[in-house]
Amino acid sequence: MVVAVVGVTGMVGQVMLNVLEERQFPVTKLLAVASERSVGKTVTFKGKAVKVISVKDAIAKQPDIALFSAGGQTSLDWAPKFAEVGTVVIDNSSAWRMDEKIKLVVPEINAKELTKADKIIANPNCSTIQLVMALKPLHDTFKIKRVIVSTYQSITGTGVQAVKQLENEYQDAKGEMAYPYPIHKNALPHCDVFLDNDYTKEEMKLTNETKKILSDASVNVVATAVRIPVVGGHSESVNLEFEKPFEMNDVRQKLNDFDGVTLQDNPGTNTYPMPIYAEGKDEVFVGRLRRDFSIENGLNLWIVSDNLRKGAATNAVQIAEYVHKHLLS
Repeated sequence: MVVAVVGVTGMVGQVMLNVLEERQFPVTKLLAVASERSVGKTVTFKGKAVKVISVKDAIAKQPDIALFSAGGQTSLDWAPKFAEVGTVVIDNSSAWRMDEKIKLVVPEINAKELTKADKIIANPNCSTIQLVMALKPLHDTFKIKRVIVSTYQSITGTGVQAVKQLENEYQDAKGEMAYPYPIHKNALPHCDVFLDNDYTKEEMKLTNETKKILSDASVNVVATAVRIPVVGGHSESVNLEFEKPFEMNDVRQKLNDFDGVTLQDNPGTNTYPMPIYAEGKDEVFVGRLRRDFSIENGLNLWIVSDNLRKGAATNAVQIAEYVHKHLLS
């Protein structure tokens, strides 16, 4: 398998290399791809230095799979060119997610929808992935009517510049700002850009992507996305309203049995998900399960996951594993 990682020098690109190695994906040749200013530099993969090449050079080598994490415009410009030479592109940007012709995939939920004709596959938004991982088993059983979600998102979702901003502020040093306000000792109710409806792009991703992944436009999702000074992962406070009645034991069982979800829910021992413990792990952690006594068939839960792993790199590699096993053999 010749595998290209486009955007290899970025935060997600680096984690993609780690995940490919950890999961022993059968890479016979790695193409490390980045912008022109990074060409000639090296990255480390399986203990060896790999020289960074340009996108054009990577296309000429016709890789089997290309993992993209280089921004939406790069994906729009170059993903079709990889697809033209037969490469399967798995794109981590928002460029293709809501395109009607492109599948939006979380492998545990809908990988089986993929066919050999799918040359560009979209990786969902990080906050959406962890949300739908918890929603899917509950929706299948109890039919979700409405979702209210408030996110508490890691600065790593913004990138290296945001991490540097927090470090600078922590040390009382001046530097380049990723956000319009300080992030140290603060919470910004502002993830991505504001849209005409006064929601942010991040909030509308949660609304629109959830419907597409679950293949159910009737699931109403409304979100408030907040950036907090945390590096370990994203957290989400979620309120659900079901069409059907439920028992709490059944909810716990459905979540516990779903592949990729780990239940951490014991108030008696202060057991609940936290980003400090989710960092570096691939699971989606769910806890603080409570019946919502204010409405009929309502449930509250708390969801945490490492946004760089299951929220980005791991999900992309899992898609690649499915493609390799079922569509390229």
